[in-house]
Amino acid sequence: MAKPAPVKKAWRSLVWLLVIIVALVGMNAFGVFTNKGSWTPQLALDLEGGTQILLAPQLESGQTVSGEQLQQAVAIIRQRVNASGVSEAEITTQGNQNIVVSIPGEPDQATLDRIQASSQLQFRPVLSASSATTQSATDGTGEDSTTPTPTSEAAAPTATPTAPGDPAWVTEELTNKFNSFDCSSKEALESGAAASKEPLITCDPYGMEKYILGPVEINGGVITDATAQPEVSSSGVSTGGWAVQIVMNGEGAKQFAEVSKRLYGAQEPLNRFAFVLDGKVISAPTMQGQITDGRPSITGGFTQEGAKSLADQLKFGALPIGFEVQSQDNVSATLGSNQLQSGLLAGLIGLILVVLYSLLQYRLLGLVTVASLSIAAVITYLLITLMSWQEGYRLSLAGVAGLIVAIGITADSFIVYFERIRDELRDGRGIESAVSSGWKRALRTILASDGVNFLAAAVLFILAVGNVRGFAFTLGLTTIVDVVVVALFTHPVLVLLSRTKFYSEGHRFSGLDPRQLGAVYRGRAQFKAPVSTDGKVNRSSREAAKRQTIAERKAADLAASGDSSASASSDSRKES
Repeated sequence: MAKPAPVKKAWRSLVWLLVIIVALVGMNAFGVFTNKGSWTPQLALDLEGGTQILLAPQLESGQTVSGEQLQQAVAIIRQRVNASGVSEAEITTQGNQNIVVSIPGEPDQATLDRIQASSQLQFRPVLSASSATTQSATDGTGEDSTTPTPTSEAAAPTATPTAPGDPAWVTEELTNKFNSFDCSSKEALESGAAASKEPLITCDPYGMEKYILGPVEINGGVITDATAQPEVSSSGVSTGGWAVQIVMNGEGAKQFAEVSKRLYGAQEPLNRFAFVLDGKVISAPTMQGQITDGRPSITGGFTQEGAKSLADQLKFGALPIGFEVQSQDNVSATLGSNQLQSGLLAGLIGLILVVLYSLLQYRLLGLVTVASLSIAAVITYLLITLMSWQEGYRLSLAGVAGLIVAIGITADSFIVYFERIRDELRDGRGIESAVSSGWKRALRTILASDGVNFLAAAVLFILAVGNVRGFAFTLGLTTIVDVVVVALFTHPVLVLLSRTKFYSEGHRFSGLDPRQLGAVYRGRAQFKAPVSTDGKVNRSSREAAKRQTIAERKAADLAASGDSSASASSDSRKES
């Protein structure tokens, strides 16, 4: 005999849930197999300890640091550190000048480089270069260019330079200094201290190319966004490479439009401009068009990782002042494993209380709550572990608190569903019909409740910093998991259970016994007459009366007063 449609849907939902769990296990297993991940989530600074970096400002003679500059620098460095996701790093000020960056665990080299690259991001015109390959900048079409860039050996001009891109900056003295410049020397390492109104001799971070750059033409603060995206040709076809898309503010768009008009079509190497961070050229593309909308695109054989790294440098590189690493030390956990165990113990106690309440209130139906909570815990754990090695997420004590709070939120969804089913049984419906109707009513309530929880978590995550973001993240994540588990596990399981003899016949230990629930409804606001024993109303009638809504009570009162009027009229006619 063919299975009913609800049963088919129930099994289909359970299969999809199994697919999700298997996929999460498989992705974590892949991370373990490739030595990129593990079966346990990474812990945050308060639980594991980590690395503490002290940044001191690089100041010119007589220069001071204002409180506003320092707070702006803290905000930008926090963005850099968290560029790969929630890492639970702590960035604070020390005194009136220094910044302390505390990173959980052992940070990778990319993260350390991102922190140490702490000078202002600058746009400087390229006056001379010694490399044979370059990258290119386009107006967003993704056209790539690889052209030789000869070293300038021109004789020293006698004219006075009038603009940052004027070749007159390249004097004979500067040319000689450029020819003898060694990218691995101490002088090269200290090149970030050059004045913004003077030309700069510097190299790329790998020492593969050295440059003579003109004075700063545009400050990096004009960049509002920079993202890595797949590179496409002028016809819109993907090339298989990656590009960095830059977005500038209005002032930057105007300045860059003037620069692009001057550089486009100019002779090598005067058709190039350089992004300079910490005195090093992070990219020196060739201008491939006049860009007037403030949205240039940098291309040139990027990998996805390389494009993302450059995008992060451009987006988070515009510090108001330069910094240098003063010290780097290992720090121990501020809370340690004892506090973590205490937090987990609190969560376990809360879970046990929820289970006991479910079993006492719903009898064996409470086992569905236990199973649903177990499924939710497995999915949440796998997601957190996956995000630990994929996105750099680290679990803090605040995050553990978010998981504990989620136990109550998840259990609340089950209780709403169970009570809706009980209400339908009190209305006189059969168990299968009660499960179906109860689900339709409960789903709206569950989605509304979880929607509010998720909105609160999202606002906290966006507006807060530090450990509060960790709490908001786990709260939002478990809210989504709650919806998935209720829809793909709890409801399908109840659909299947409702067709078993134990539940369909309303066993007294099932938690869905219509007699124990006072199922005396025969329709909206219509009740069976109470059965009296020794002048007392039976328990089911009292239960039904307690559960009447205001509208139902009014309707019952109207019906009762109507019956009284009819009886009085009848008596009058009899007397007459």
